[in-house]
Amino acid sequence: MDEITHFIALPYDRTDGELVPGQQAKCASPAAAIEHAKHLWKTFGHAGAAAFVRTGHSGTKTTVLRTYGMVPGELEQERSRPESR
Repeated sequence: MDEITHFIALPYDRTDGELVPGQQAKCASPAAAIEHAKHLWKTFGHAGAAAFVRTGHSGTKTTVLRTYGMVPGELEQERSRPESR
């Protein structure tokens, strides 16, 4: 079975001092996901946003492409690992 690939932009908002994910948006390409995440952060005023790729039948592998603003620590750690770039 072929792998399924999704390009996702996901905003984050601060609620009661915690970062919570908003509504994810599926995008057509990695570049589109990055631009959409940037737009969510800058234009709509979310605390932060992330662009990532999910691959596998059940989205088993996630690779962070880019983060903007405030995002959960585990996303920053994933992005800083050399094999995730």
